Amino acid sequence: MLPVLTLAHWLSLHGLVTAIALLIYVITAHVLGQRRQPAAAVAWVLFILLLPYVALPAFLIFGSRKRARAVRLGGLHPAAQAPSWAEQTALALRQPAAAPYDDLAIHQDGQAARGALWEVIDQAQHSIELCTFIIGRDGFGQAVVERLAARARAGVTVRLMVDGLGALMGGRPELGALKAAGGHLVQFVPPLHSPLRGRTNLRNHRKLLIADAGHPTQRLWCGGRNLASEYFDGEPGKPAWHDLSFDLRGPLVLQAGALFRHDWRFAGGQPRLPAIPLKALPPPLPGEQPLPRAQLIASGPDQVDDTVQSMLVTAAYRARERLLMVTPYFVPDAALLGALCLAARRGVVVDLLLPARSNHGMSDIARGRALRTLAAAGARIWLTPHMLHAKLVVVDETLALAGSANIDSRSLFLNYELMVAFHDAAAVQAFAQWFEQERAQARRSQPARAGLLRDVGEGLVLWVGFQL
Repeated sequence: MLPVLTLAHWLSLHGLVTAIALLIYVITAHVLGQRRQPAAAVAWVLFILLLPYVALPAFLIFGSRKRARAVRLGGLHPAAQAPSWAEQTALALRQPAAAPYDDLAIHQDGQAARGALWEVIDQAQHSIELCTFIIGRDGFGQAVVERLAARARAGVTVRLMVDGLGALMGGRPELGALKAAGGHLVQFVPPLHSPLRGRTNLRNHRKLLIADAGHPTQRLWCGGRNLASEYFDGEPGKPAWHDLSFDLRGPLVLQAGALFRHDWRFAGGQPRLPAIPLKALPPPLPGEQPLPRAQLIASGPDQVDDTVQSMLVTAAYRARERLLMVTPYFVPDAALLGALCLAARRGVVVDLLLPARSNHGMSDIARGRALRTLAAAGARIWLTPHMLHAKLVVVDETLALAGSANIDSRSLFLNYELMVAFHDAAAVQAFAQWFEQERAQARRSQPARAGLLRDVGEGLVLWVGFQL
C-alpha cells in the first residue's frame, strides 16, 4: 500500500523542489556568466518561488541569454586618422574596426529596396550568402527563392540561413527548387531542436545578403526588411510597411561575410566554412581621397557585451545637438531610458518616431511608461499612421546606426542582431534626410497620464512579456 503524503510531507517536498530550482538558477547564471537585467532576474526568482515545477523547465529551455563561449570576430586595424568616439566605443566592445565602403544607396521605399535586392542577386558571380529572420510564404518570398535557385543553376554558390522561429512565423516557402539547384540551406536553432541546451529563446534577427565576398564585385544588401510581401509591395487591401534598407560595396562587405560564416558554423550549416580573415588595409596614398568608413555592430549571445545597447547609451551621453530614433517597438531598459531622458534635459533634440499602432499589440501597451517618461523629460514623440518597421539612430553629424535591432529588451539583450555604424558625415546626413521624410507624415504625440488599470496592465506586460 502506497504511503499517503501528509500536508507537512508535501510542504517539505515542495520546499525541497523550490530550493533545488533556485540553486540550479543561481549556479547556471553564475557558471554561464548570464548578466541579466535586475528586473528580469527578480522575475525569474519570483516565477521559481511561485511555480517551481513550471519555472525550472521554462528556465532550462528559455533562460539562456549568452553563449558559454562568446566569439569575437577579427577586426581591421583602425585608419590613420583618429577614430571618433563612436568608433572607439565599438572597438572597446570588441567589434571590428571601421572599414571603407563605397556606393551607399539608401532605399527610399519598398520598390527601390526590391530593385536593389534583385540586382545584387542577379549580378552575383561567385557566391550569395543570405541570412534573414523570415522568408514569407507568399509571392515575394517565392520570387526570392526562384532567383536564388537561378543563380545556383548558373554556378554561383548559394547559402541560405533562416531563423528557426522566423521560419514558423513566416510560413517558409517551398525551398525544394533551391535544394535541387544545388543551394545550401540551414535553419538557425530550430524551435523544437534540443530545447534543454537553452537556446530556444535566442533568435537570429540579423538580415543581410552578401554577394561575392572577397571579390572586386562584393556587395552588401542590409537593413530591417524581412523577405515577405508586406516589407516591399504589400498585398491587395494591405499597403506595404515602411522600412529601411540599404546596399553598398567595398571592403566593409568582408565584415558581413565573416559574421555570416560565424553564424553558419554555429547553426551547423554544411559545408563547414572557414572564417574570413579580416586583414589590415593599407593607408590611402598621398593625395588619394579616402573612402568613407563604417563598421558592423553585431549584438547577441555570441558577443561578450550587449553591444547595441551599450552603443545607444553612449550615444545618448555623447550627443550634443540631436538624437533621432526610429523603431517599431520601444521598450528600453532603465539605463537607456535614463540616458535618453538626460540628453533631452540638457538640451539635445531627442526625436522618437514610432508607428501609432504596430503589428504587436503587447509592445504598444508596454511602451506607455517609457514614452511618458521620455516626453516628460522634453523629448518629442512622433507617431506615423502606417506600420513603420525601420530601425535607425542618428547622433549629431557623427553617427548613423541602421540595421535590424529594435529598441526593446528582446533585441537589445536576447536576439542575434546586426547594425551598421556609419561615421561619414554625408552618410549620416542622408539617413537623417530619410528620417525627416518619414517624420513629415507623422503627428506629434503627448502621451496622456495612465489610469490605474492601464498602469497595472503595462506593468504586467513588461514583467511577463519583455523581461523573461
